[in-house]
Amino acid sequence: MLQNSILGLAIIVVAGYAGAKILHKINFPAVTAYLLIGILIGPRLLNFIPVQLINASDFISNFVLGIIAFMLGTHFTLKDLKAAGKPVIWISVLEAGFAWAIVTVIMILYLILNHLPIHPAFVLGAAASATAPAATVMIIREFRARGPVTNMLLRVVALDDAWCLIFSAFAITIASAISVGFFTAGVILEAFLEIIAAVVLGGLVGLALHFIARFVTTKDELLTVTAGFILLSVGLSITFHVSPLLTNMALGLIIANISKERTIFFDTLGRVDPVLFLSFFVLVGANLEISMIPRIGLVGILYIIFRVIGKFIGVKLGAALSHAEKNIGQYLAWGLVPQAGVALGVALIAKELYPKYGEFIFTTITATTVIYELIGPLCAKYGLQKAGEI
Repeated sequence: MLQNSILGLAIIVVAGYAGAKILHKINFPAVTAYLLIGILIGPRLLNFIPVQLINASDFISNFVLGIIAFMLGTHFTLKDLKAAGKPVIWISVLEAGFAWAIVTVIMILYLILNHLPIHPAFVLGAAASATAPAATVMIIREFRARGPVTNMLLRVVALDDAWCLIFSAFAITIASAISVGFFTAGVILEAFLEIIAAVVLGGLVGLALHFIARFVTTKDELLTVTAGFILLSVGLSITFHVSPLLTNMALGLIIANISKERTIFFDTLGRVDPVLFLSFFVLVGANLEISMIPRIGLVGILYIIFRVIGKFIGVKLGAALSHAEKNIGQYLAWGLVPQAGVALGVALIAKELYPKYGEFIFTTITATTVIYELIGPLCAKYGLQKAGEI
């Protein structure tokens, strides 16, 4: 194993970039390429990443996940939500909710039948509600898709990850209580309070960032201040035992709704996030315990199948209840198959929280993410073609 952390970081960035370029030639999504490169150069295979970097991956992951959640929050303005109307709310909450509920129930049954603790099922279910917007947006841009299904898809995928953060806050609290044999009705109340606390904390940090930003004069200063406040939000969340993802989403939401220059915050972070995201996904791949993959075979298959079933049922029901166009109910769900960033964030949190079964949760979500990111773009393209928008 290399002992030089700087050289190791250089290998991560260069190998990740080169690998993504090469695999793009055969239509591999960037996220999948980064994960595979991480597995290849990680400690289980070529062993090119120093142990110091593997140990520091928690810090890098928390920071990058904070950025992802912040950027997610900046997509939600009250004006946009009002313009989206009832169909977006109905469809997004039901497709995310059904994926969560169905995967959770199926995993509980599987774990009970195999005489295993059931708390991992709640976290796996929450992760199943997420979607990876990047893969879907890539297809829409590449084929210049236009139409009602495309417009609805762009709005739904933005809300999807928000629901996942809320569901995961519940799931982690419930799973933690079950894992120590102390689940009562009060645990549900505790989950509610933790969500409220995370939103309030993120809101207060957002107000502070908005105030400080008024004195910023250059984009470099804004980048420094924004990164600092995202780190502050993550640090305070960990200190007060609330979800760093939910806190940073609330931080982004406040900026989106009260700052006149909200797009500048997004554009400023966009100057540095490519290398951070690359490093994050390569390190996720490097942390994957390859020996665990055969053991999650059936679990992975069940997760893949029933997550998609939940998405399709939720879209159908949501479209019917909101009286959306027929094509939306029939074809929208095909664009919700990809899974990546937020789901992997939930997996990493679970890995830290549950020493015994965290690796099982992390491996299941990471391995299925690779599959989803391979088939997801093809599914999105198929749905948009059937809708007549490509």
